[in-house]
Amino acid sequence: MNPSRLARIGASCWILAAPLFLAANVLTALRWHNPAFSWATHNISDLGNVHCGIWDTTRPRNVCSPWHPLMNTAILATAALLAAGLVLTWRALGHGVVVRLAQSLLLLAVLGYALAGAYPADVDENLHVLGAVLILVVGNLGLPIAGLAPRTTTLGRYRVLTLSAGLIALAGSVLFFAQQGLGLGVGAMERVAAFPFSVWASCVGVALLAGARTPGPARP
Repeated sequence: MNPSRLARIGASCWILAAPLFLAANVLTALRWHNPAFSWATHNISDLGNVHCGIWDTTRPRNVCSPWHPLMNTAILATAALLAAGLVLTWRALGHGVVVRLAQSLLLLAVLGYALAGAYPADVDENLHVLGAVLILVVGNLGLPIAGLAPRTTTLGRYRVLTLSAGLIALAGSVLFFAQQGLGLGVGAMERVAAFPFSVWASCVGVALLAGARTPGPARP
């Protein structure tokens, strides 16, 4: 069944989410000079920190992000795009307990993006950490659950993609919270945990729009 007009708008929002989030990470990181940004050492949150200085007592890092407004605005925009995609494709992705549970958990992860963007870590650490937990724990549980959606649903058609993204993200979360970088660095492991959701959403958005353009069977 082809998605509705609203679902196609939602799919378009999803397509934009990952490119926006990734571009903001890259552009903001490129503006770091003293110190230079390290993808292995620095966290995503460091890009949004408002003040310069040594940050984090557990794993101290020298942080100074001149373009932090760009990063925080992009995180909020990513949250808006992911939220719009979820809401507008809500019915199109299918019905049933598994589908609705996955969608609800992913919607909570979107709230996490909004909190992380609105409250940089060095402005309100508690709300920022809550946002990170919603993204890296709640959202990364929602993805593999979405991968268990019945194959009779639209969401279930993307099982391999969804389970792959979910398991990678969940493993990244476990390793990040354990502060294990596996040779990549703890900062890089956070990206393994955080990026799959938006990348998955963009891929599903492409698939939904491609399905909408595929002509159905000719009527007799």
